[in-house]
Amino acid sequence: MSWLMWLLAAIAVVVVLGGLFLVATANRLDRLHVRTDAGWAALDAALARRAVVARAVAAVLEGDGLRVTAERAEAAARVDREAEENELTLLLSRVDRARLPPALAGELTDAEHRVVIARRVHNDAVRDTRALRRRRKVRYFKLAGTAPLPEYFEFAEPEL
Repeated sequence: MSWLMWLLAAIAVVVVLGGLFLVATANRLDRLHVRTDAGWAALDAALARRAVVARAVAAVLEGDGLRVTAERAEAAARVDREAEENELTLLLSRVDRARLPPALAGELTDAEHRVVIARRVHNDAVRDTRALRRRRKVRYFKLAGTAPLPEYFEFAEPEL
């Protein structure tokens, strides 16, 4: 074999290995986007559950402002959701839990814990996805495709 054949074989091996590396990275990025979407779905469900519990608390305490805030938070678009959830968290922190039935107070505490955990899981997934998307190989070869850059969900965590 001539040196030209060896060179072509070496180039072919490098191209195939590089392609496999890019496919593996794209697959990992796809899995991270799926994880981010699942994290958002869990966070959305936890926030919806907390809003339902907040409305039940408002019914017991006859607090119309809490009910309205919970409904606004649940119906808010994703871009406005952080501000609405912050307001709901603030109102729930002012609730005197001693005036609530023990079962409802426990349900409220559980809903708040689930929101905190779901937010952390979602934000961890967003952090990992954004870290991989910042890498040069992902940007140069456009491995993220048309997927939007995931956003963190930040709001004041309730006192647990």
